[in-house]
Amino acid sequence: MMPPFPSTSSRFHFHTHSSLLINLTTNTFNLPITMSFSSSSSSHSSSTTHPIQESKHQNLSQILKYHNQTKHSFTKYARGPHGLDWANQPNPFRRFESAPLLPLLHYPTQDQNPNIEAPPSYSSLFLSLPPSKPISKSSISQFLYDSLALSAWKTAGFSTWSLRVNPSSGNLHPTEAYIVSPPIDSVSGSGSGFVAHYAPKEHCLEIRAEIPSGFFPRFFPENTFLVGLSSIFWREAWKYGERAFRYCNHDVGHAIAAVSMAAAAIGWDVKVLDGLGHEDMKKLMGLEIFPEFHIPSRPIKGKLPHIEFEHPDCVLAVFPSGVGGFDLNYEELSSAIAEFSKLDWKGKPNLLSKEHICWDIIYRSAEAVKKPLDVESRFIVDPFQSSGVISEGVYKEFSVREIVRKRRSAVDMDGVTVIERSTFYQMLLHCLPSGSGNDEEKQKRPLALPFRALSWDAEVHAALFVHRVKGLPQGLYFLVRNEDHFGELKKSMRPDFNWTKPEGCPDELPLYELHVGDYRLLSQRLSCNQEIASDGCFSLGMVAHFEPVLREKVWMYPRLFWETGVLGQVLYLEAHAVGISATGIGCYFDDPVHEVLGIKGSNFQSLYHFTVGGPVLDERIMSLPAYPGPGIDA
Repeated sequence: MMPPFPSTSSRFHFHTHSSLLINLTTNTFNLPITMSFSSSSSSHSSSTTHPIQESKHQNLSQILKYHNQTKHSFTKYARGPHGLDWANQPNPFRRFESAPLLPLLHYPTQDQNPNIEAPPSYSSLFLSLPPSKPISKSSISQFLYDSLALSAWKTAGFSTWSLRVNPSSGNLHPTEAYIVSPPIDSVSGSGSGFVAHYAPKEHCLEIRAEIPSGFFPRFFPENTFLVGLSSIFWREAWKYGERAFRYCNHDVGHAIAAVSMAAAAIGWDVKVLDGLGHEDMKKLMGLEIFPEFHIPSRPIKGKLPHIEFEHPDCVLAVFPSGVGGFDLNYEELSSAIAEFSKLDWKGKPNLLSKEHICWDIIYRSAEAVKKPLDVESRFIVDPFQSSGVISEGVYKEFSVREIVRKRRSAVDMDGVTVIERSTFYQMLLHCLPSGSGNDEEKQKRPLALPFRALSWDAEVHAALFVHRVKGLPQGLYFLVRNEDHFGELKKSMRPDFNWTKPEGCPDELPLYELHVGDYRLLSQRLSCNQEIASDGCFSLGMVAHFEPVLREKVWMYPRLFWETGVLGQVLYLEAHAVGISATGIGCYFDDPVHEVLGIKGSNFQSLYHFTVGGPVLDERIMSLPAYPGPGIDA
């Protein structure tokens, strides 16, 4: 396997360790250098002896321990490999050997073939969805081509690597996708429904099993199918060590948003089936094929093929827009899925690496957040809500396919590009979960694209470092994405923050100016000393409502990261739609970010960083078409 060129990484790790004393008035720094790699953890005592409560307490303690232990700080980084073992770089393509392989259709962009049906414009999808198409080989092909397929191959020197429509930290792609579908002409030859693994390198479906003919009519409206997402933790941990569990869940969020946008272009709606439990999802996707992984008591290295198992993350229902909520009985659905264990599953998963490192805390944490079946859960689909519009003129006339397939992670920002204030506000309007509804409604519920795929009220906000926005002072701003949190946020943060609406800000945009000043150097320091965070038009840290959420439902931990990934995907697409670029940043100093905001304790935590600006193109890298691509795996 060939090592990927450095530009493939969308989350960077630099190894400069500093401690930081921050003066918000002068934005000056005290940066003594230290070196340390110790780990920290937190634990909470409990007096309860009830078995269920004790289990919840232990799971919460495990997640808080994981989160604290995997924080980066100026005095230590989270534990990871000391170098990259290129000989064991995981194969980025999961295949199920001997499973029937069904080629899908390819869709050239409009400039390659002006006679094909034009996909809708990118900006139009935030206002309304087009008429829905029926499920067919053509529509399924288009859906996967615009959501999870390869977008290009890159080459530089002796290195060649692929890019995908759905972003991934380090271009490692731990996320796998499955289609569970009713019968489709030219796909299921026997006229049966099926479970298939999506093979993006070939743009094919690997048919893994046929399912009972009555499964879909019993539970779902016509023209509904399911998309299952799973994670291979090893793919991410190979490079990032213990912090990989965070990044895998970022990627799940990006994939959810990518699926939602591609579905919207076909007139389909998307919603997480969040009543299903871990074991239901495992059976539905055929992941019982993987042997049980026995977690060691400490990190170990060696031949550990069982570590390449797939962890089921979520199942998404994809259905015609306008159907609305349908009465889904999760108890009966779970019983029907239990019968999938008896299906004739085809294909043997390929081996991704010869040797492995097991970071045991990842797998203990994944166990702690396994979601149980929720038979009381209701499948609710709210009416589509359009997003706010300042001026459609801020967007280039790109189709949704051009945006999603040409999206790239910027490696560097030019430090000079400036965007208009109206452009900045328009991008943030598309980051709101509830869209532009009645003035009396607060931002809270997931009603707008693509957040409507999620099943919980918004828990993630954004602290923005504005560097180069014309008509807006440089400074620290805050986007409140769930206005029920406003009082708690204000109380939790620095008392001297302004909390005033900036000039020209739309009434429906809950954006607040906290402090005016030049935050370029500070944003760089906080994002692991990376200049890309200071050289853009703006950067941000995504701040989640944290421990109160986990105390109620510990399995919300990965879902908080999913929400940041969905928000990050919107920022990616918005940046490209206005003619600039963006990059997700997973390497940042967690608690120093909280110190800047004045946040103490764990009620709010920073989970993901992002930067948006004018990209610097690397002329050493050559782009090649996604299909057909080179005949190598990495």
